[in-house]
Amino acid sequence: MMDCPTSIEVVVALEATEELVAAFARLIPQLSSSAAPLTQDALAEIIAAPSNTVLLARDRDNGGKIVGSLTLVMFRIPTAVRAWIEDVIVDSNVRGRGIGEALTREALRLATERGARTIDLTSRRSREAAHRLYEKAGFTVRDSSVYRYVPFVSDKAGNHAIDSDALRAPRSRGAARARHRGR
Repeated sequence: MMDCPTSIEVVVALEATEELVAAFARLIPQLSSSAAPLTQDALAEIIAAPSNTVLLARDRDNGGKIVGSLTLVMFRIPTAVRAWIEDVIVDSNVRGRGIGEALTREALRLATERGARTIDLTSRRSREAAHRLYEKAGFTVRDSSVYRYVPFVSDKAGNHAIDSDALRAPRSRGAARARHRGR
């Protein structure tokens, strides 16, 4: 647990309580407009995964309300133990109080303590305040490219299905989507 001077307490989520589900229902849309709401079972699975540490920022001046979250993912690969920071979210109503910094510093402390050789994260170019935070915390921009493969196709109603054509043969994502729309 880490305390920061802004009345924010950073703790590790140990169970998927109704309070936590409600907090993620409020926070996740502030990060992603396309992410589905988490069920209590899904959140419990995330918390229970041995590679994951879900950090929560609680505002002691507001009854311990959850006002931020960060997920630290650690894994061993042949070259080293690595860590990845994902889904850093600070409630828009309390940004600018050092909450993102407190979450990030605690993640760095835990990852270092657990032997991570490197700690990585990604951030959209438009998130300038987040970039300043990460640079202040010691991150540097790497000369690298991030590639993403999406094995799901969404229909007009937002339902997802596995793109079985994409799994069978390497083709462009646009061609696979066009085939699925035509079905």
